[in-house]
Amino acid sequence: MRPIDMMVTDYNCEYLGLSRLCLMESAGKSLAEEVGKIAVYTFSKPVKVAIFTGSGGNGGDGFVAARYLLNRGYDVDIYMLKDNIHSNESKINFEILKNLKPRLSRLKIFNLKTLADINNCQIAKSNDEEFVIVDGLLGTGIKGKLQTNIRRAIEIINESKGIKISVDVPSGMDPLTGEVDDLAVVPDYTISFHKIKTGVRNAEEEVVGGLVTADIGIPFEAEYFVNYGDFLRLKNRDDSSHKGNNGSLLIVGGSADYSGAPAIAGMAAIGAGADLVYVASPYDAAKAIKANSPDLIVKSLEGDKLSVEHADEILSLAEKVDAVLIGPGAGIDDETSKLFNVLATKIKKPLVLDADALKQVNMSLIKNREDIILTPHIFEFKSFFNVGDELKLDIDYYDFEKVDENITSFQQISRQIKGSVVVKGKYDLILNGTKFRINKSGNSGMTVGGTGDALAGICASLFTQGLNSFDCACLGVFINGLAGDEAFKEKGNGFSATDLVSHIGSVIKNGLC
Repeated sequence: MRPIDMMVTDYNCEYLGLSRLCLMESAGKSLAEEVGKIAVYTFSKPVKVAIFTGSGGNGGDGFVAARYLLNRGYDVDIYMLKDNIHSNESKINFEILKNLKPRLSRLKIFNLKTLADINNCQIAKSNDEEFVIVDGLLGTGIKGKLQTNIRRAIEIINESKGIKISVDVPSGMDPLTGEVDDLAVVPDYTISFHKIKTGVRNAEEEVVGGLVTADIGIPFEAEYFVNYGDFLRLKNRDDSSHKGNNGSLLIVGGSADYSGAPAIAGMAAIGAGADLVYVASPYDAAKAIKANSPDLIVKSLEGDKLSVEHADEILSLAEKVDAVLIGPGAGIDDETSKLFNVLATKIKKPLVLDADALKQVNMSLIKNREDIILTPHIFEFKSFFNVGDELKLDIDYYDFEKVDENITSFQQISRQIKGSVVVKGKYDLILNGTKFRINKSGNSGMTVGGTGDALAGICASLFTQGLNSFDCACLGVFINGLAGDEAFKEKGNGFSATDLVSHIGSVIKNGLC
């Protein structure tokens, strides 16, 4: 599992009613149980446990584990290299240990502020082999050269003769790749919670030791329901960035009868964070879009419909952007169909196919592309994949077998392509190969025309910001649904797609808080 996926899952547990404080309690208890098993297996008795902690959640797991180990009869020393604890849950559990005064249990807490403190700690000077060291120094996101104090602590841990146990990932190791840029703890065991990190799983045994996976009570649904934790996937915007650095997008759509769809998609893309949004539309549609949407950069194409004759102009525009959305308001026409199939073949940027593109692009042309998102409702899904009318998106049950059977049916069909598919419904189903997720944001008012165009624009905007197709699709439908929920609060079922679009920026801002 990627570290970001685990962070998202932890946060999403909170929205199921399972707080991160509960998860830390469960993780710490599981850590203590595994430490106890290893100690008894190795020494046949309780021994001293030294827990090294930093400023993050792994240290908090260590604080919780200390309580359970003390109750089991162990002596516990905690070596804190950071007193500016970042994690609120870790702070709470450290306060619990501080409140144990007068001290009636065999617990000692040492604040190692300097190199001298680290060099003079008992672990650094001891030749004893009958103790356990728990490495809770660092967590995820470790890159480059380590701080001097942390590096020295890792050296001391590695030089010690006791049993060494790392929490989740050996400190100093990149949890995604398993690479070590500077120095890492070399443990006898690594204890992971819920699922083993990708880098730890792929690393050689001599650098991670024996792998233990501890169940901490995270329900499957926390992984499979999209929720606010997914906002963690968005990258922080650089304060020094300038126009165009945060994504540029081309939308190809519109026709004599439909100018609103590409405009709605474009404004939704801007709301979702894209800096520059270009729209390539036939003359009449382009004129209307220019008049009503001054924030969009509109390329007017000759004629009253999209045609293969426009291919070179559109391909030239596509070279300048980060992603392309094809389809909103384009209409059904032989010439438009030829154009869309040329574009799907020749454009090498990430693609979103929506609306009329889904009705006209040949699946064989895009089936091997991973950087593509399809956003069909159920009828478009059945048409695109050429499946029977009996298929329905029907997962609103507590009955596992019904839900599993329905999702499996959609997975078997959508696996004909390598990209991601959003099947829009009461609960949206997002599919990519063997992966799936479910979105429950949104409401019945979103049956109004244009909300699907907004979704396509959001997904394409997220593509320009560097997310992969599956993460774009999952977060895109969640944002679209949240914006619809805000519009519903204001106007009930009488809101428009434009009303929805007006809330996109604020729901993202709130999600990032």
